[in-house]
Amino acid sequence: MERAAQIVEVGGPAVINWVDVELSPPGPGEVRMRNTAVGLNFIDTYHRRGIYPVALPSGLGLEAAGVIESLGEGVTDWKVGDRVCCFGPTLGAYATARNIEAACLFLIPDDISNEIAAAGILKGCTSEFLVERCAKVQPKSKVLVHAAAGGVGLMLVQWLKHIGANVIGTVSTEEKAALAREAGADHVILYGKEDVAKQVRLLTDGRGVEVVFDGIGMATWEASLDSARRRGLIVNYGNADAPVGGVNLGILAQKGSLYNTRPTLFDYYHHASERAAGSEYVFNMFRQGIIKVNIGQRYGLEEAAKAHSDLEGRRTTGSTVLVV
Repeated sequence: MERAAQIVEVGGPAVINWVDVELSPPGPGEVRMRNTAVGLNFIDTYHRRGIYPVALPSGLGLEAAGVIESLGEGVTDWKVGDRVCCFGPTLGAYATARNIEAACLFLIPDDISNEIAAAGILKGCTSEFLVERCAKVQPKSKVLVHAAAGGVGLMLVQWLKHIGANVIGTVSTEEKAALAREAGADHVILYGKEDVAKQVRLLTDGRGVEVVFDGIGMATWEASLDSARRRGLIVNYGNADAPVGGVNLGILAQKGSLYNTRPTLFDYYHHASERAAGSEYVFNMFRQGIIKVNIGQRYGLEEAAKAHSDLEGRRTTGSTVLVV
């Protein structure tokens, strides 16, 4: 008998229930994956809260690492014993084991641990597509990263410094400021104590930044608008606070003919070739130590509700792993 998280209604962390599940043999094109580590991501809280609606009842979680235990009919690219990881698109990673489409899996290289894969594959691929293919950040560009000490934020800072950008990060505490600086941020702004846009303008000789990476949403929207330079790009890739809504597009003109996009990972990792190339790039960045996966905290699998509470309360740093 396996254990899996389930929600039957949307709401706070308390709606996460744990149920016994008896798995059937994997179907055609599927494998049985036994998890050893599960990655926690803000998108998990969006599913739980109903910001991203899901059909109920539903599992939770996208990112996990483990080992293949059995193969369904027609699966020829994998073998029992392969170490694999995944980041969706189907939910259900909060589980001891599950049947999953083989096409959703990535092989974990021998020199990458399961915990690093579970903590880093989704955030790493998110950073890759945001920097390299969405914003197409260039060397010497000035870039603002909100929540620069979070899981994605720390990876974004490291990736941006690797390509030669000048990085300004925002954080909530001095402890997180130290983490952002250690990751390579050139300047760090404490958003609760300082006027973010004013500081950005001071740091950029009044011009603003070419790109803003904003995973917070409504709470930082005005600061993002006022921090971007003329014809700058605001990339809203998450809603840690709340989604940006009710925007009059004329504000983009008023603030300097700005560009704004709301990209999602799966539109950039849609084709098999994109998935293969992107994941290989990310694992190489991990392997070379260019991107360090900072696992700030670990919880037991069935402590997911507490992990969600700490994540939403901004009591976490770096990546979080649920240990099976």
